Amino acid sequence: MAHDPVKAAPIDSGEPTLGKLVMDAQRDISTLVSKEIALAKSELKVSVKHGGVGIGLFAGAAFLGLLAVIMLSVSIAYFIHWAGLGLHWAFLIVFGLYVLVAALLAFIGLKQVKQVKAPERAIEQGKQIPQALKGKG
Repeated sequence: MAHDPVKAAPIDSGEPTLGKLVMDAQRDISTLVSKEIALAKSELKVSVKHGGVGIGLFAGAAFLGLLAVIMLSVSIAYFIHWAGLGLHWAFLIVFGLYVLVAALLAFIGLKQVKQVKAPERAIEQGKQIPQALKGKG
């Protein structure tokens, strides 16, 4: 029996096959993701530049603030000395004041750090994503 070429050819109804639709969807998703990543990169470049300038300005402000605190400390010590106490005691009092403030800040900071907890709701939702993608959620 001879092979009939008319019967062997697939029927072309003009509609795409399921396989073609899946391949098109994969390609479109891949293109969309790559374009979103490119957009994010371009936005980040601008943000990083502004962030770098901002950090530099904050660093300059922090340095000048440190110099101001040093000058204020010396001034306080000299005011204490001017009130009648020895200069060495005046500087020791200022030093003690800074140690007390540092201890207080460390204590408050430690209490705040102990209150840090894991993002439990986000972790739980993250665990549910694979199930939702499988259609079980």
